[in-house]
Amino acid sequence: MSTFNINRRHLMAAAAASAGLLAAPSVLRAANEINLYSSRHYDTDEAFYTNFTKLTGIGINRIEAKAEELIERMKAEGANSPADVFITVDAGNIERANVDGLLQPVSSDTLTKAIPAHLRHPDGSWFGFSKRARVIVVARDRMKPEDVPTYESLADEKVKGKLLIRSSGNIYNQSLMGSIIAADGSEQAEAWARGVVANMARAPKGGDTDQIKAVAAGEGDVAVANSYYLGRLIVSDKAEDREIASKVQIVFPNQNGRGTNVNISGGGVARYARNVEGAVKFLEYLVSDEAQMLFASGNVEYPVVEGVKLPAPLDSFGSFKEDTLDAQKYAALNAEAVQIMDRAGWK
Repeated sequence: MSTFNINRRHLMAAAAASAGLLAAPSVLRAANEINLYSSRHYDTDEAFYTNFTKLTGIGINRIEAKAEELIERMKAEGANSPADVFITVDAGNIERANVDGLLQPVSSDTLTKAIPAHLRHPDGSWFGFSKRARVIVVARDRMKPEDVPTYESLADEKVKGKLLIRSSGNIYNQSLMGSIIAADGSEQAEAWARGVVANMARAPKGGDTDQIKAVAAGEGDVAVANSYYLGRLIVSDKAEDREIASKVQIVFPNQNGRGTNVNISGGGVARYARNVEGAVKFLEYLVSDEAQMLFASGNVEYPVVEGVKLPAPLDSFGSFKEDTLDAQKYAALNAEAVQIMDRAGWK
């Protein structure tokens, strides 16, 4: 098994020369190997690769980088790309790769039966393998869950000066905005974005964990984050992380309406994959009970397969109603979402 971290210098080289000449021997296609391009950066994913190889005898060579870097690399490589599988986070990134012609539709009864229709592309170009709810996090001692029951309520006057949220350049927020456009229409979505900007406790900075930490520190009272970021603080072996988690409370928005926005980590078979059979086997492995438990226990992500028992701390969050809007639909609204946030002054 080989792992390669790709930086921008390598990507520039890939664009400037033949991708076939640049590919290292260890990522050349072989019948008993698949080449995986992945933007997942979680150490716990090592178990996926080890267990899959033990189960099937198929080795996995990996190239790891940010989603946008991998997409640009695959575009530069063209038909010479060694990629068999592309895995990333957020439907927006996956659909971007699909629109750029970097994925191919596949037919698998295993995948279509295991994964709900709203969490996979209609033609089988990509599939979601884990879920991450876009939730609201509030300070236990300063806010009540009923104060911010919906995404829309984040723009209310009572939240003014209290809201902490990432930048508009973050794909998670772009996908959330896409879901709001789909639910409320473009005009109301822009009004909401302006309200969010007006309510910010400070200019956007940092990641989701930083927003949660800022609530615990009193910089604001309300934050927006993916559910697994809070989960990782809860199960952290660092006492200070667990202390931060104890100061906040999770809120699943829109429970009396469309439900909480649920995004995915997923992927598909690369357009020029040579080992399509091995690639599909890997994707099918990711919906096995073993792999679904690894998603849940390793990175505190929700399984996509119904009936998989939730480990701690997911079980402590309680059940919630999820928005069943097709992930492909809100991902397709990404460009409009960015334009709306730009007009609203969301930096």
